[in-house]
Amino acid sequence: MAIPVEAFRLTETGAGTLQQRIRQMVAEGIVSGRFPLGEKLPSTRGLAQHLGVARITVTLAYTELLSDDYLVSRGRSGYFVSQSAPSGPAFPIEMGPKREAVDFATLTGRRFSAPARISRPEDWRDYPFAFIYGQTDPTLFDHQNWRACALRALGRKDFEALTRDYYERDDPLLIQYILRTILPRRGIEARPEEVLLTMGAQNALWLAAEVLLGPGRVCALENPSYPGLHAILAQTGAQMHFVDVDEEGLPPDAVPAGVNVVFTTPSHQCPTNATLPLGRRHDLLARAEREDMVIVEDDYEFEMSFLRPVSPSLKSLDRNGRVVHLGSFSKSLFPGLRLGYIVGPAAFIDEARALRATVLRHPPGHIQRTAAYFLSLGHHDALINRMKAAYRRRRTIMDEAIRAEGLMIAGKGEFGGSSFWMRMPDGGDSEKLALRLREQGVLIEPGRVFFGPSGSGSSDSGSSRVGCEFYRLAYSSIPANRIAEGIALIARGLRAHEGQKAGSAGL
Repeated sequence: MAIPVEAFRLTETGAGTLQQRIRQMVAEGIVSGRFPLGEKLPSTRGLAQHLGVARITVTLAYTELLSDDYLVSRGRSGYFVSQSAPSGPAFPIEMGPKREAVDFATLTGRRFSAPARISRPEDWRDYPFAFIYGQTDPTLFDHQNWRACALRALGRKDFEALTRDYYERDDPLLIQYILRTILPRRGIEARPEEVLLTMGAQNALWLAAEVLLGPGRVCALENPSYPGLHAILAQTGAQMHFVDVDEEGLPPDAVPAGVNVVFTTPSHQCPTNATLPLGRRHDLLARAEREDMVIVEDDYEFEMSFLRPVSPSLKSLDRNGRVVHLGSFSKSLFPGLRLGYIVGPAAFIDEARALRATVLRHPPGHIQRTAAYFLSLGHHDALINRMKAAYRRRRTIMDEAIRAEGLMIAGKGEFGGSSFWMRMPDGGDSEKLALRLREQGVLIEPGRVFFGPSGSGSSDSGSSRVGCEFYRLAYSSIPANRIAEGIALIARGLRAHEGQKAGSAGL
């Protein structure tokens, strides 16, 4: 007797094609023990009729299961569960409620989960007006050529690069492309031993902070700035100084004396989009030389300078080896790639490489080789040009809509970027505004999370409301034809918010 067709049920929300879902359904039944070894499966015709799919779909799924030894075929007798099929654990799995006897919140002190982070709903793409930063528009990405590069990286010629353990090293093909093409555009000349690949900019910041800082050390960072950096620096035990930025970014003279490391985003300040002028770049380098400081340069959105020509990086102006330069492909390719790099003196890179090896050895070889092909074949440059053209158009539409609705732009952003830094009038609360707008399908990013505690120079995390009147509007993933309507809804929400606040004040 064959296993009855009623034992097979496809879930409506399963991922993948019908063929893949049928394969998964059968494989899980075998591994879980529901379909015993040696048992006969329903015929392809019978299972297809039961599931309401084409017979060829079931046949192809069975064929794949044959090749992986889940099934065997016995002539005209049909398909059977293989005697050597993968199986689940030999011991019973205890189900039911379990008591959590350890108070992990107290035990861990919530050192890593407590700091404020940018939050957004997981289904943010379902919102019609998602002004969310750092996400890509799938209509702009070159899926076909990325797929071709991934398949090439999977080929026999690249099998060793795909499967070998590089230990502490990186894919030489990708390193060479970064040295020959990516860095020269920033004015940077480097050697292979001065470059280290990372799992994105966040990982690069962590590596730099862990190598350069610790208890007894002092660092300075911009205020406002990337919230992830706040958490990273707090974990080092170093004293933190938040330095207020102005419309031109970080003022070098405002950096306190006694600082060992300065973290800055000169290309596009996060989140105000200010670009550090050339004069300030020279002043910051001179200050670092006089006071023996190291500068960590986060090359934030360098590729997205489409309104004015780019400025030379701090690393390109550095003549004394005081700048550690961080870059990422997250904004120019896609954030899920998680691939970035650090450029610095060889002695620093040696230490960062050793630290990386204790955590993850190196980014996956297949990802490195795929990115190397995508970059070296010119697909990356073509993608950047498409993104710049699309962002320029979206920025123009958003700028016109913002001015037409009378909203307040707080950030300068004269070089481009992918967002606007905004301010509510009369000290409004952008977190309350964001909750109100979410009900209308509009997502904005409240600004409080970007700020350090009130009063620059403090490392106290506190519960200050400083920065709550600011918010960020990004245009990287929202279609151009939805921008004006979304801005109008934000303006309407602001007016309702102001009216409610005025009513409360009157009481």
